[in-house]
Amino acid sequence: MRFSSKVQKCGLSPMRKFHPYAVAAEEKGKTIYHLNIGQPDVITPPAFFEAIRKFEQPVLAYAPSPGLPVLIDAIQNYYDKLDMHFEKNEILVTTGGSEALAIALQCILDDGDEILIPEPFYPNYNTMVRTCGASIHPIPTTPHEGYHYADREKIEREINEHTRAIMVTNPGNPTGVVLTPEEMRMIVDVAKKHDLFLIGDEAYREFVYGGEPLQSFGEFADAAENVIVVDTVSKRFSACGARIGCLITRNHDLLGQAMKYCQSRLSVATLDQIASANLYTVGPEYFAAVREEYKKRRDTVVRKLADIPGVVCECPKGAFYLMAALPVDDADKFQMWLLEEFDDHGDTVMFAPGEPFYATPGKGKNEIRIAYVLEQQKLERAMDLLALGIKKYNETHK
Repeated sequence: MRFSSKVQKCGLSPMRKFHPYAVAAEEKGKTIYHLNIGQPDVITPPAFFEAIRKFEQPVLAYAPSPGLPVLIDAIQNYYDKLDMHFEKNEILVTTGGSEALAIALQCILDDGDEILIPEPFYPNYNTMVRTCGASIHPIPTTPHEGYHYADREKIEREINEHTRAIMVTNPGNPTGVVLTPEEMRMIVDVAKKHDLFLIGDEAYREFVYGGEPLQSFGEFADAAENVIVVDTVSKRFSACGARIGCLITRNHDLLGQAMKYCQSRLSVATLDQIASANLYTVGPEYFAAVREEYKKRRDTVVRKLADIPGVVCECPKGAFYLMAALPVDDADKFQMWLLEEFDDHGDTVMFAPGEPFYATPGKGKNEIRIAYVLEQQKLERAMDLLALGIKKYNETHK
């Protein structure tokens, strides 16, 4: 049987591809400390479950294709409080931020097109872009410069006749890079100058650790035709399983095209929308506590990495990830070895190998992404395991 050339260009998720090996390790009695997937252990606000318990409709019916009004209102009010004002018909509810991204890309990319994305980037972008027949044109960065990409000359020299859009994750996954307001303004100006779409994947907006105000590319009303904002309840409210996100734009032509996809998948899950709308009643004290918890975890990981000889790592300013270059020959092989051959008193550790986070061949081979989503005691143990693993791996792989 023949498969699509587009799907054959896609790879497995580096966050999930080691799952069968992890299962085998656990069957042998190993305990695995998971730093590979951005699944927060923070408690989901009770408001989500309260809304489900109160649901009393006799029929669980389809929701409208654009989303339930109660959820659209909640999202609109959230942005109003950030002094960003969108009309209700400029918000489309999606099945997680992933579907919002996929719909946006399907609307703007064609065979042979390119989209500029700073690397390293969220690897699932590869699948989303390739299934459109397009490709990622990377904006290169290095661990030694803290993965900085917000440089006008660096961005503009990558633009060519195939470029259709720029996409950035802010705060960054996997790097934790946070753009300054001036850098955001610059990227908007570049998009306007070159008539490009600008997609802001803003799943981690609440998680900034230097006291910065919450930011969004939605602030730039002068770029109404260019800007697409992707948002989600997954990380903000530790509700990844709800699968509720949204696509926001003031470009009404784009909204008309996006509606074709919204209607073809009929609707987003009704109960998840109702429960997610209730999440937006959570007060600022929730975010303050969560932000402080992640900051402590970040500081722990950075401190522990600094004690490992040969590691290169900048302190991330946002999200709950960091990228680090390790003193190993191949992070992918190192991860396999950790699962199959290494343990310390029955314990081992998982991360996400860095190479799939890059579009440039050969880059990221000795880099990893760490998701600091474990509670403090477990995080300390996980980092000790990583240090011990690096030492033993290099002793046996010379």
